[in-house]
Amino acid sequence: MNPLDVLIPAAHAQAAGAAPAAPSMMSTLLFPVILIAIMYFLMIRPQMKRQKEHRAMLEKLAKGDEVITNGGIAATVVNIGESFITVEVADGVQLRVQKGAIANVLPKGTLKSA
Repeated sequence: MNPLDVLIPAAHAQAAGAAPAAPSMMSTLLFPVILIAIMYFLMIRPQMKRQKEHRAMLEKLAKGDEVITNGGIAATVVNIGESFITVEVADGVQLRVQKGAIANVLPKGTLKSA
């Protein structure tokens, strides 16, 4: 026995424990699948619903409807084409805007009361 063994204990190799098991393929793919599902329900689905409502609103447009464009112009629909709508902003002042530029349909009589 060496006198230094008393002061500095000899390092003994410890028995190696069982190596941690590698994560299974199922648990590895579970997190991205859950993440995609959360993104679908929080972001993609509501956007698709808004687009569907906007498309339905544009299909229901008729002459005489009062609308607001994306630019904030309040006008009355005069003529509806395939992809453009002619709106009257004031007496004798007409503008052609794209159908997609219509942001909202106002209740009848809104522009006259303002």
